[in-house]
Amino acid sequence: MARQQPPPWVHAAFLLFFLSLGGAIEIPMDLTQPPTITKQSVKDHIVDPRDNILIECEAKGNPAPSFHWTRNSRFFNIAKDPRVSMRRRSGTLVIDFRSGGRPEEYEGEYQCFARNKFGTALSNRIRLQVSKSPLWPKENLDPVVVQEGAPLTLQCNPPPGLPSPVIFWMSSSMEPITQDKRVSQGHNGDLYFSNVMLQDMQTDYSCNARFHFTHTIQQKNPFTLKVLTNHPYNDSSLRNHPDMYSARGVAERTPSFMYPQGTSSSQMVLRGMDLLLECIASGVPTPDIAWYKKGGDLPSDKAKFENFNKALRITNVSEEDSGEYFCLASNKMGSIRHTISVRVKAAPYWLDEPKNLILAPGEDGRLVCRANGNPKPTVQWMVNGEPLQSAPPNPNREVAGDTIIFRDTQISSRAVYQCNTSNEHGYLLANAFVSVLDVPPRMLSPRNQFIRVILYNRTRLDCPFFGSPIPTLRWFKNGQGSNLDGGNYHVYENGSLEIKMIRKEDQGIYTCVATNILGKAENQVRLEVKDPTRIYRMPEDQVAKRGTTVQLECRVKHDPSLKLTVSWLKDDEPLYIGNRMKKEDDSLTIFGVAERDQGSYTCVASTELDQDLAKAYLTVLADQATPTNRLAALPKGRPDRPRDLELTDLAERSVRLTWIPGDDNNSPITDYVIQFEEDQFQPGVWHDHSKFPGSVNSAILQLSPYVNYQFRVIAVNEVGSSHPSLPSERYRTSGAPPESNPSDVKGEGTRKNNMEITWTPMNATSAFGPNLRYIVKWRRRETRETWNNVTVWGSRYVVGQTPVYVPYEIRVQAENDFGKAPEPDTVIGYSGEDYPRAAPTEVKIRVLNSTAISLQWNRVYSDTVQGQLREYRAYYWRESSLLKNLWVSQKRQQASFPGDRPRGVVSRLFPYSNYKLEMVVVNGRGDGPRSETKEFTTPEGVPSAPRRFRVRQPNLETINLEWDHPEHPNGILIGYTLKYVAFNGTKVGKQMVENFSPNQTKFSMQRADPVSRYRFTLSARTQVGSGEAVTEESPAPPNEATPTAAYTNNQADIATQGWFIGLMCAIALLVLILLIVCFIKRSRGGKYPVREKKDVPLGPEDPKEEDGSFDYSDEDNKPLQGSQTSLDGTIKQQESDDSLVDYGEGGEGQFNEDGSFIGQYTVKKDKEETEGNESSEATSPVNAIYSLA
Repeated sequence: MARQQPPPWVHAAFLLFFLSLGGAIEIPMDLTQPPTITKQSVKDHIVDPRDNILIECEAKGNPAPSFHWTRNSRFFNIAKDPRVSMRRRSGTLVIDFRSGGRPEEYEGEYQCFARNKFGTALSNRIRLQVSKSPLWPKENLDPVVVQEGAPLTLQCNPPPGLPSPVIFWMSSSMEPITQDKRVSQGHNGDLYFSNVMLQDMQTDYSCNARFHFTHTIQQKNPFTLKVLTNHPYNDSSLRNHPDMYSARGVAERTPSFMYPQGTSSSQMVLRGMDLLLECIASGVPTPDIAWYKKGGDLPSDKAKFENFNKALRITNVSEEDSGEYFCLASNKMGSIRHTISVRVKAAPYWLDEPKNLILAPGEDGRLVCRANGNPKPTVQWMVNGEPLQSAPPNPNREVAGDTIIFRDTQISSRAVYQCNTSNEHGYLLANAFVSVLDVPPRMLSPRNQFIRVILYNRTRLDCPFFGSPIPTLRWFKNGQGSNLDGGNYHVYENGSLEIKMIRKEDQGIYTCVATNILGKAENQVRLEVKDPTRIYRMPEDQVAKRGTTVQLECRVKHDPSLKLTVSWLKDDEPLYIGNRMKKEDDSLTIFGVAERDQGSYTCVASTELDQDLAKAYLTVLADQATPTNRLAALPKGRPDRPRDLELTDLAERSVRLTWIPGDDNNSPITDYVIQFEEDQFQPGVWHDHSKFPGSVNSAILQLSPYVNYQFRVIAVNEVGSSHPSLPSERYRTSGAPPESNPSDVKGEGTRKNNMEITWTPMNATSAFGPNLRYIVKWRRRETRETWNNVTVWGSRYVVGQTPVYVPYEIRVQAENDFGKAPEPDTVIGYSGEDYPRAAPTEVKIRVLNSTAISLQWNRVYSDTVQGQLREYRAYYWRESSLLKNLWVSQKRQQASFPGDRPRGVVSRLFPYSNYKLEMVVVNGRGDGPRSETKEFTTPEGVPSAPRRFRVRQPNLETINLEWDHPEHPNGILIGYTLKYVAFNGTKVGKQMVENFSPNQTKFSMQRADPVSRYRFTLSARTQVGSGEAVTEESPAPPNEATPTAAYTNNQADIATQGWFIGLMCAIALLVLILLIVCFIKRSRGGKYPVREKKDVPLGPEDPKEEDGSFDYSDEDNKPLQGSQTSLDGTIKQQESDDSLVDYGEGGEGQFNEDGSFIGQYTVKKDKEETEGNESSEATSPVNAIYSLA
């Protein structure tokens, strides 16, 4: 849910109007008055020789003025030249060459005179020149042979054109020549190589000249280079070699200037123009160019580096920009400089331009004409086009230099005066009439106006008036009280009353009264204040399953006297309310929500005076629910396709379509979607035509002219859509002129000197006839020039050679072979933007805290933006830290301030640092020039957290802490603060605090008890205070189930301590001794005689009598013969010390967990038989243990 406000320009439009409210009062056209020039051609008027010549001159006056012209200061007799005519009711000259003639014959200086019985007004002297684009002289150019590393200049020498052509270099195959600081084009058009490399031979070089009026490009014969080299192989890997020149055997050279020559030069520039200084140097390696101004800095708000720093451009030059500039060319071999002395002259410019003087008989007045320039301009007064010295004397008129004083004027004093101020660089001409009238006050607007305004808005009440003498104007409210001016009211010179913020108490009747000595006049304006329109319950964002019902609320409060209209937009386009939707005054309901309903919905509540908007987003989820009981309902499916389509009731713009529905497959059909296909614009592509309820099977379809229709029908139920039906037969409607024009007409510049007009082309159903095309018209806004037009078959047209970012009126009208569409609406477009020409001035910085500053600046003038002002932008970088030896990143950062605002805040700065900052203004093209670099210092702040805080516990009594200094001290560290507290489960002890010096990074403490753990919090301090803290806990005791990360990390450290290794060795030795004792006690037994059966028979008590072997098994649970069982169940030896191991086979016997022996024993058949009861040698590890015991 979001409330949308009207665009800011809606409110700003009022402010733009107020800028013109202070203009001078003009004489109504029904009163007699001298002529006034209203339109004229530019002083230097260059025309296209292929077109008729048009020299404009229009004027107003009463009676209507007549016109005549001079050419080269002599009367130009238009009647004697059949090619020359003058437009009706205008002084504009038209020179027609359709019947032949050379435009060059009409070159010269023209001046227009507009005359009636009260005086004569003059136009500027218009210098007419015909554009010239001479051909390039043919020449054969020999290959240019040059040694690798040497400098080279390829001269262009273009033919002189009017205006001068645009020069650029390309290869003969029309590939642009790549330019960089080594190879670049100079301002004179020549191509300069600071040093020639072997790769420069890979292409040829051709100079091209583009002429403005003829839109032609002329190409000079190409230059071919032959480079002599000591390294004949053009190894591309050497291009990136750190010492490319020495790698190729090119000797290094100190810089020298290719342009300009010598060590100094001079240049003159006129005030208000652009100053372009250029320095191009040769050398190996390629020199770098830097620019300086002697005795001061470059004007950062106007200076711009071009052509890889080889050119310095200073825009809108003023007298302060004069002086000495020098360029410094340097490489590792040395440097040289060239000094350029700049003189700024000035054509005349106005300080006080004369204005029309309206006087009553007997009144005094004066005309002032003040101008400045360099050299100082002279002032010449004329009256009705004749020098004032030769005019009849007038005792009521006195000339005092740049001022004419009128005393006791009479009706006979009416005339038009011209002030011409000139010097060697140009002139200014201004007309100002003296009109002597005796007119009582009169109102120029309709009487008893009625205005309705919205509460809290700004408004103005107009009261245009006239009288002579000029009346004084006062405003009153409800016929009483004092004059309204000041506070919430402001009266402008033209009589308008501005109310800055409308309140309820401002409602009433306002009376404006104009008074002079001849009487008074008044008018009334009734002002009603209306409550604003507000949406007080806005639609909410919703998530709905497919097929459910959704309601979007939109409850509005408005002034009851205004008519309210509530409409809805979907995805910012008007919403079509179909049969699944219901729109009420306070809500929108959507039944059977489908995936296509997902999107943003905007409620628009509007009256005649204002509107309010609120937006919500609807998300549609697929229905994944399945029946809980499959036997509860029959299976549902998509409907079968409709069939047997038939067209009847054929008419010029309609037809009836009938079909037979298919099976609904246990889900009722909710809708039928009718689609059409046409075979002219998009054959094979089907478009939705209309939708009808599922209860019908016949519908009348509205058709467009000149379309060859074919229809099909799709059935829809809650499961989905059917397959489309088979197409119907075709039906073609007759043609007609288009009834609409293309939509979405726009005019936008893609370059600084063009405007691309685009529109959405009309589809087949709106073409209405064959050969659809578009008539594109455009002209400058707020001018009376004729419309330019062109016929286009596509959907775009580019207007070339436009001024930078000026508004145009645009119309795009559709036309086919049957006729034209109605007159289209006029759309305002803009030509391309150029980079802004000015930078913000008076940049002021106020430090808010250690990480933020406040910026304030003077906004640039709108005419210097050269486009739509997007934002002001601050570029800033950290120059250094106030802490010594602390490295800082000098990466540039930026902060944006959208809109035309004079202030902003830059945050997230580093404390205790030196910063530099520059401001630019940004339009749609990019950044303008940078402002003067400002420096500021941020104060000390709190430090960041100490790094790598570590807690170690070498033993149960001691805890060691270590840390590193903060990454960002943000000031001078004065120490560290350590806070720690003991805790055991939920019990927490008293917090302890330790303060350390700034150089201390270790601390040891003794534990109060071996059970409690400790929580440590460490922070660094500056004079400002403590910074961000870091917290760690001591390791958990070993018996805790889940050791902390700190303990886990410290186990490896404890295991390397000497005390721990000794303890572990002692424990291991003790365990080993215990195991030995245990084995001796559990495993010691008697020796058992084993004899062959034939030698020594076993006694009758022997339990087993077989082949002289026996099995020893725990399962028998019987003691062996000759042994007895002790109380603890162990077998004690009585007669023999022999081990049972002596009778095992190899090493297969082993001990189980309780120390008993498991395995099988067999009788030895070697020499052991003769040993009787002698003990066997211990050969197994167990015997070794016995022998140890």
